Amino acid sequence: MGLVVDGRYRVEIGSQTADLPLVPLGPDTAISLLMTIDHGVRFMEQAGRDLAELLAPAEPEIVATAATLGIPVAIEVTKALGFDDYLVLQKTAKIHLGDALAEPLSSITTAGAQQLLLDRARIPAVAGQRVALVDDVVATGGSMAACLRLLRAAGANVVAVGTLLAEGAGWSDALGPDAGLVRSLGRIPLFHRTDGGWVEQWG
Repeated sequence: MGLVVDGRYRVEIGSQTADLPLVPLGPDTAISLLMTIDHGVRFMEQAGRDLAELLAPAEPEIVATAATLGIPVAIEVTKALGFDDYLVLQKTAKIHLGDALAEPLSSITTAGAQQLLLDRARIPAVAGQRVALVDDVVATGGSMAACLRLLRAAGANVVAVGTLLAEGAGWSDALGPDAGLVRSLGRIPLFHRTDGGWVEQWG
């Protein structure tokens, strides 16, 4: 369990500790928000090494992630595993993605409908390969499930899923049998407002 101090939640992420701001999703619910781009190069290097250690037994051949906050995770895990290439599933319909493989998704931290896009020119990077899918946080499981569907549509053999943090427990039901692939460096709860302030809600 972590500790709430001055609107921040202290959590262990592998061998490191971070203080994450509490961000309300509504009047009675909040999350502790991890922004990988706000934690510095050295923090992410160590997180990448820690996560790579969890994923290595699955013997992946390439790392994949979804834009945008998963990219620093993918870079550092790729380096730690000794690979030179990684794959990013895009969320913005750039000019070269007109005929991309696509998969709809929803996210707890992003309003509105989104799509995941995989450049067809990059399909050979994962087709028939043992893939480790990584991201910053698994929350509802919706984004992760969409990533898995898109990678498998491209012929990937997803052998592991790695996240810096797993939030709550709902993601496990959303992922179904794939929940067993998830390896995380830490856990965070949802938060419910009471008269005494924010309290952890793990279910």
